[in-house]
Amino acid sequence: MRYKLTFVVGLALGYVLGTKAGRERYEQLKKSARQVAQNPAVRNSAETAAQQGRQFAGKAYHVVSDKVGDRVPDSVAQRVRSLRDRNANGAADDDWGSSNT
Repeated sequence: MRYKLTFVVGLALGYVLGTKAGRERYEQLKKSARQVAQNPAVRNSAETAAQQGRQFAGKAYHVVSDKVGDRVPDSVAQRVRSLRDRNANGAADDDWGSSNT
């Protein structure tokens, strides 16, 4: 019960302090976040990290497939083949709406 009461008090305190900051502070934070996200250095770093992640995932796939071998269910193997074929055919966009640019 004590923890629930502490949580409720913390929640109420956060709400009151948040509403006092108001819409103006929210807009300032939003503008700052947008500026950081549009910074070319940040965008380049994010793309580099994404490319390294894709490379690591590709290497991990080969290691796992060598260890797992034929024990993968056919439905999973078919899905992996279809994704690999789609990517090999030059599909630039993934299912998440992002691209490899």
